[in-house]
Amino acid sequence: MSQHEQSETSGYDFRRIQERWLPLWDQMKPFSTDTSDDTRPRKYVLDMFPYPSGDLHMGHAEAYALGDIIARYWRLQGFNVLHPIGWDSFGLPAEGAAIKRGIDPREWTYDNIAQQRSSMRRYATSFDWDRVIHTSDPEYYRWNQWLFLKLYEKGLAYRKASWVNWCPFDQTVLANEQVVDGRCERCDNVVVKKKLTQWYFKITDYADRLLDDLNQLEGRWPSKVIAMQRNWIGRSVGADVDFTIEGRDEPVTVFTTRPDTLFGATFMVVAPDSELAAELAAGSTPEVQVAFADYLAQVQKSTEIERQDAAREKTGIPLERYAINPVNGERIPVWTADYVLADYGHGAVMAVPAHDQRDLDFARTFGLPVKVVVDVTAPITGAIPVVTPEMLENPDAVRDLASIDPSVTGEALAGDGRMINSGPLDGLSKQHAIRRVIELLEEAGTGRAAKTYRLRDWLISRQRYWGTPIPILHTDDGREIPVDESELPVALPPSEGLDLQPKGTSPLGAASDWVNVTLPDGTVARRDPDTMDTFVDSSWYFLRFLSPNDEDQAFDTAMAEKWAPVDQYVGGVTHAILHLLYARFITKVLFDLGYVNFTEPFSALLNQGMVLMDGSAMSKSRGNLVRLSDQLDEFGVDAVRLTMAFAGPPEDDIDWADVSPAGSAKFLARAWRVANDVTSEPGVAFGSGDVALRRATHHLLADVPGLVESFKFNVLVARLMEHVNVMRKAIDSGVGGADPAVREAAEVLAILLSLFSPYTAEDMWATLGHEPTVALQTLPKADPRLLVEESVTAIVQVDGKVRDRLEVSPQIAPDELEALARASDAVQRAVGAREVVNVIVRAPRVVNIATRR
Repeated sequence: MSQHEQSETSGYDFRRIQERWLPLWDQMKPFSTDTSDDTRPRKYVLDMFPYPSGDLHMGHAEAYALGDIIARYWRLQGFNVLHPIGWDSFGLPAEGAAIKRGIDPREWTYDNIAQQRSSMRRYATSFDWDRVIHTSDPEYYRWNQWLFLKLYEKGLAYRKASWVNWCPFDQTVLANEQVVDGRCERCDNVVVKKKLTQWYFKITDYADRLLDDLNQLEGRWPSKVIAMQRNWIGRSVGADVDFTIEGRDEPVTVFTTRPDTLFGATFMVVAPDSELAAELAAGSTPEVQVAFADYLAQVQKSTEIERQDAAREKTGIPLERYAINPVNGERIPVWTADYVLADYGHGAVMAVPAHDQRDLDFARTFGLPVKVVVDVTAPITGAIPVVTPEMLENPDAVRDLASIDPSVTGEALAGDGRMINSGPLDGLSKQHAIRRVIELLEEAGTGRAAKTYRLRDWLISRQRYWGTPIPILHTDDGREIPVDESELPVALPPSEGLDLQPKGTSPLGAASDWVNVTLPDGTVARRDPDTMDTFVDSSWYFLRFLSPNDEDQAFDTAMAEKWAPVDQYVGGVTHAILHLLYARFITKVLFDLGYVNFTEPFSALLNQGMVLMDGSAMSKSRGNLVRLSDQLDEFGVDAVRLTMAFAGPPEDDIDWADVSPAGSAKFLARAWRVANDVTSEPGVAFGSGDVALRRATHHLLADVPGLVESFKFNVLVARLMEHVNVMRKAIDSGVGGADPAVREAAEVLAILLSLFSPYTAEDMWATLGHEPTVALQTLPKADPRLLVEESVTAIVQVDGKVRDRLEVSPQIAPDELEALARASDAVQRAVGAREVVNVIVRAPRVVNIATRR
């Protein structure tokens, strides 16, 4: 560092500054939110729920820095800002850690919360510390149970036996959303299928609203997240078709998106893990029953991802049962095969091998018939209501189809065309045929228009201890009795004496004093031993923050009407489906129940990227772990926060190897130094002084809203660095620290720097003679008079080469600018004796003169 640089940064000590201001902020509680009488406009800024799994890490440092910038910005703009924090403190990691250490999950959880809370205070996040919630507190999970009961009353919480995703490592079930590429999203072990009786929330009843309401979020949520939710909900439009099964009273309903190809269905396939397959096999021959049992055991060893692999060899067995095609009466065989899933549609598909590649691969493997019903060589433009016999006998068409026969080529005909071999549908295009066949099915009572979804109901019960107990009692005669609301919470019993080791059933089932209940009428009942998925806890936490200490209701509906929905939500893309989808669902349920007056919980969403090291995610095993506490000790909180903001757009990943917290610390020292160079008194009138510096200050003020509200935090940091350079140059060039423009520039710098580096900004504010806290100041408005340039530089080109630069008024007229350009000595020399053939004027910036040689 040069001697000049040392003089610029001397005296700056981030440790001393942090030690000075943190205790004072604790006393002042500057970010406690008045939710009652404050008449200022309101903003609700929320960060995704942290989990207490040890101290804060580098990812936390980025996420909370970004959310804090937004909360602090709106305070500077005069808003009453609610920015709360809490902990998503139930869940498997705490239980696993407690088992490993031989301690109560409560001890591990609350020790980690205390550690994280201390680190968050040190990190100077502007949270309202009077609103802290922990989902593992009975005062919180009491309202999880209340919410469950409300869904149960509405028919949206139900219990059923079904094949579920089972994590053999964690020994608990998982919702579909918690399975990533066939593995548990938490422990990364392969997930298997297991048949259990479980509790579900009927999220599928809201599938259309969850999908259609995404339109409200366009432009306010990242397009990637919206696309992920749309794909996950996965609405398909088509028809339900009823097939009669010989020997079965009830028809089997098949969903298809291509009912136009019904005449090409040559067999049916049912999912081996469906109840239908088991029933059909049971009604078949003993040989089929044995073969089916063996095949089902084989299928259960495969993940859904493996089963859906198109390149995988097709397997299956015939059930020696037959279905009747409702449109032509043809008798088609019924098979079971693992490429059909039990939870898609109705667990059965009609196979049209000529026009579906998976069906074709299966048909070719087992020698099943292939029937073409769409002539993909026929034009689909124009109206051809019916194909004439002459058209069908066209030898060219027959030859064209023969050359692409799927049974020969192995390639299904997936394109559009005209219907053939389809009776009354012949000659129709795809869309016309779909409409017509649905009409025929409805007339015959054998089908109807329908929709299906990829989305499945939310499986919420978990076979673990550390979670919200499900408030249902079970009697010996099979009745389900909801716990009365007056008896909530159903509190977790102490873990002492319970074996928390995962073994496939909830440890709570062994807590005999807790699980066994005698009802007032003498009936003996048992509490449900399962606990709720922790995503139930986080599906509504944003509402509890509005009245966190309310003992009479989950949240104050008047506060919800006043403050919600959340204006800005900040967090990673990790839970783009899980947490956000569930929160959207619960919000819509609460809307229908009359508790809230909005249908989307989060009006705007900002996703931050990951913090990497040398291009990879940080981990001990890779040897690239960077500890946040070490970075804070070495460079200070402000430098780390500023580095996070300056590294690039928030949604991009940050490679810590490519950034410079040391450089950030150096800049902060220079900024702190310019505040110390101000010698004028506080309160001096800002209307005089160095005009160039004032213009720079007000141009900065004018640009701040656009930069922050578009999340271009890195650009704003660069502008602040430029602003310090301009101030330094003005002070050192003779303007001096007594100039009012210097104080104005320094105060604006301190206020804006409080977004990123609150300790340094507060110390600068005090140095400038003001009482704390700078974070509660009002950001000055730019003076429009200082945004108008007194002169601009006009470039004059002759035949494409710059020949002169003219200082002109921004309001100069085009003809006046042209006259000045022509009068220029440099331009006249460049033109010489040549003829001017064209002049293009773009006042006030450019004049282009073209000549003919």
